[in-house]
Amino acid sequence: MNAEQIETYVDAAAAALDLPLAPEHRPGVLRYFALAADMAALTEAVALAPHDESALRFEPVAPGAQS
Repeated sequence: MNAEQIETYVDAAAAALDLPLAPEHRPGVLRYFALAADMAALTEAVALAPHDESALRFEPVAPGAQS
């Protein structure tokens, strides 16, 4: 997302949630969303295969135990 898209999203989300955004908080919120967009882009760039799907159930394994 570019800066303009982030500003548009933040404004729309705040309006949809009826969430007042103080002018002094806006720069920090925009920086956070830019960071989050960068992290999302990195995550989306990783190609996954069907066998990479998450497990249906998590079962912890003791350290050193073979699964």
